[in-house]
Amino acid sequence: MARMFGTDGVRGVAGSEISVELATKLGQAGAYVLTREQEHQATIIVGCDTRISGGMLASALMAGICSVGANAIFVGVMPTPAIAYLTRKHKVDAGVVISASHNPMEFNGIKFFNGEGYKLSDALEDEIEALIRNNMREVTLPIGSGVGRIDYRFDLRDEYVKFMKSCVPIDLSGMKIVADCAEGAAYYTSIKTLQDLGAKLVPIHINPDGTNINANCGSTHMDELKARVVYEKADIGIAFDGDADRMLAVDENGNVVDGDQIMAICANFMKAKGRLKKETVVVTVMSNLGFTLMGEREGICVEKTKVGDRYVLENMLENGYNIGGEQSGHVIFLDDNTTGDGLLSALRLLEVMVETKKPLSELAEIMEVLPQALVNAKVPNHKKENFMDYQEIADAIAEVEKKFNGEGRVLIRPSGTEPLVRVMIEGKNQEAIEGEARRLAELITETML
Repeated sequence: MARMFGTDGVRGVAGSEISVELATKLGQAGAYVLTREQEHQATIIVGCDTRISGGMLASALMAGICSVGANAIFVGVMPTPAIAYLTRKHKVDAGVVISASHNPMEFNGIKFFNGEGYKLSDALEDEIEALIRNNMREVTLPIGSGVGRIDYRFDLRDEYVKFMKSCVPIDLSGMKIVADCAEGAAYYTSIKTLQDLGAKLVPIHINPDGTNINANCGSTHMDELKARVVYEKADIGIAFDGDADRMLAVDENGNVVDGDQIMAICANFMKAKGRLKKETVVVTVMSNLGFTLMGEREGICVEKTKVGDRYVLENMLENGYNIGGEQSGHVIFLDDNTTGDGLLSALRLLEVMVETKKPLSELAEIMEVLPQALVNAKVPNHKKENFMDYQEIADAIAEVEKKFNGEGRVLIRPSGTEPLVRVMIEGKNQEAIEGEARRLAELITETML
């Protein structure tokens, strides 16, 4: 039986894979596991992104929370990192976000934070899942005055705005910024923060209607932002994803600056300021080879983990590092927040631009992005972990690895959040690696369907 939790919580199509019944059970089991050690009546903060299914699933989840005797505070639409921050600030017992991040609107998901604002360990997730599969048999549900209550606090989003401004108190006067909020959770907090700091802001995709989140906008669809930055003669474009825990940028010439480049820029700035702990950055195996070469040249140690910002965070916490992240734009600045935070990443990048007085295009030259092709193979969700069990696929992968040995690398892995196997090839020739990646992805799809 496939594991319920992926790399970023439980995720699937809302109403079927993520049903009201499952949301209620996750509320019950999650609240029980995360708060059972408490002697007081536990409280859990709950927020969501702008998907139409968010209210439905949040209501079901909070019903589950209250049914085991815990209280819920519903804060409405809020970025994922804001929930992590508010969980810590208000000293509640846990936080939950209803979001499917960068996925299409029909998807949704449920992810938990512990009382310190960190994503849960695999062991805790397995415990929650075991309770659900066991039908909560060992849990006695309270009645009467023992059930929990729901409080509604839509004002707390301004606390997160205030926190962001205190983390990076820069003056953005004279800075022209195009900000694409993906019709998602960033539509208020990011715009308010950047405007309060004095930016001349051109906001786009800030009118969520429940069905347009990530629709040809945000960090997964950047063509409009690139064109708008050039048209507006802006200094920078910023693209968030649906739940605003990731951010990608566009320089003044309309070129994308990805998560690897953002980390390279910020890490070198931190090193120059004496703020880069142990002169190390943590990335995943998907990080561009150019990042490793940049680290060797600049005297920055590069540690690699398996894919998923949770594994980056685990490494950072274990070893005392303070910056890490993914090429996709999840960047963790651990001195400020406990999870990837798109707005914080934007502010840290803007801080470098303000202090160095250099355009983003010049800053991005700190690393050379080597040719890389990433093609997704659509496969049944329950089969994606087992792609190497198919001899035809295993032989084809071995053949491609042999072909690029010494001149690049091949990385094939199942997506943690979608019914996909991701095929990534790095090499010297963009056309050649794209052709090989496409051929391999097509074979995987045909073989596994």
